[in-house]
Amino acid sequence: MMLIKTIQLGRSYKKGSIVIPALQDASFEMQEGMFLSIVGKSGSGKSTLLNLIGALDRPTSGSIIFKGKEMKTMTRTEMARHRRFSVGMIFQSFNLIQSRNALENVELALTFGGLPRSKRHKKATELLSAVGLENRLTHRPDELSGGETQRVAIARALANNPKVLLADEPTGNLDSETSAEIISLLKDLNANNGLSVIMVTHDFETAEKVSERIIRLKDGLIVETIEKQEVL
Repeated sequence: MMLIKTIQLGRSYKKGSIVIPALQDASFEMQEGMFLSIVGKSGSGKSTLLNLIGALDRPTSGSIIFKGKEMKTMTRTEMARHRRFSVGMIFQSFNLIQSRNALENVELALTFGGLPRSKRHKKATELLSAVGLENRLTHRPDELSGGETQRVAIARALANNPKVLLADEPTGNLDSETSAEIISLLKDLNANNGLSVIMVTHDFETAEKVSERIIRLKDGLIVETIEKQEVL
């Protein structure tokens, strides 16, 4: 079933009188349960595209259709619900609340999702256990390794059962061994849980190992789409 379809999607920014195109005429489709990677160098438009899908920004041209709904017709309330329930976002810089421990960071996402207080602790514990952190529940981000911190961020992104996980350079601040562990976790969530994943990365080799489809961006344009018949 179709999850996302973009049609000539574009986003431009104004700097004084100059219009700077960050993304131009981006058209692609993604089915439910797919692992899709968006690959390109810094400034190629990768994060812009992800932010548009995640409703963190609005396009200046074109369309995004998410599960049959044209996103540009969404009200502010509908966009907020989309960010809260339709997508789970993972960032390179983790974006955890430093004063709260792992459990509290995930519980906060569940609070925003409307889960009753009586169920939050159990649900947050289950999510953190699912990403291998059952023994680190009460540790704050500064007491965790980079890989553990990103696992907390993944658990938080999964809190409200999103339709798609949006991962923006999820291994950008990690060493190669830890990066491999995080990529493996994302692939397991996709393969074993059926979770749709869009990963933004500059690392084509990693994308090639785990993705069913790879979109290459250059200077805001889709320059190549690669279909993988088999993913190891």
